[in-house]
Amino acid sequence: MFWQEEDDDTPFAVPDNVLDLVFEIRCRVLPVDHSEALYRMVTDQLAWFAEEEGVGLHLIHGAESGNGWERPEDGDELLYLSRRTRLTLRLPAHRVADAEALSGATVRVGGYDMTVGAAKTRRLSTHPALHSRYVVCDPEEDEDAFLDHSVAELRQMGVKFKKVLCGRMHRFRSENGEITTRSLFVADLPQEDAVRLQEVGVGPGRERGFGLFIPHKTVNKVAK
Repeated sequence: MFWQEEDDDTPFAVPDNVLDLVFEIRCRVLPVDHSEALYRMVTDQLAWFAEEEGVGLHLIHGAESGNGWERPEDGDELLYLSRRTRLTLRLPAHRVADAEALSGATVRVGGYDMTVGAAKTRRLSTHPALHSRYVVCDPEEDEDAFLDHSVAELRQMGVKFKKVLCGRMHRFRSENGEITTRSLFVADLPQEDAVRLQEVGVGPGRERGFGLFIPHKTVNKVAK
């Protein structure tokens, strides 16, 4: 007897247990290294943020483009922001309503004024190629050691993938000393695993902007 079950072609539905909450902001300029300052602002406004499991804070980036401007390397240099710039928190769904309390606040971040506007939620992406600009690493380890640690963590969380690359290093100041990071690119992810990687991240410090993954649509720019 020959028996073939029908293939399951049900489209994957992105769960809504973890969401990005995206705020409009009015902010002319920020220091390149604003991780600690942004974290302090958020925790001053949302007291629960520092202790809530699974939260993430996306660092803010200017409009890098093909016209020759690139993000400065020196943390004391300045990022000039456009009206399209957004502040994004990655949150468990049950904290979204609480985080919307940020809307309407005018705050100081790194010595500069920021007014936080309206917010909207965004589900995580199913894109098969993701990257994190800043994954915390040992400043003494080389690229191979960093990749070994990262691959081991990905496998431990059960994520399936075919390509992992690492890129340039960055350093950040924090209240506990300097933090060293490397960028990490993970590709050929099934949809479920792409979402899982965004939910969990890699390494420590997601509440300060480290280890968070976002879609990466241009493989040639992975090192950045």
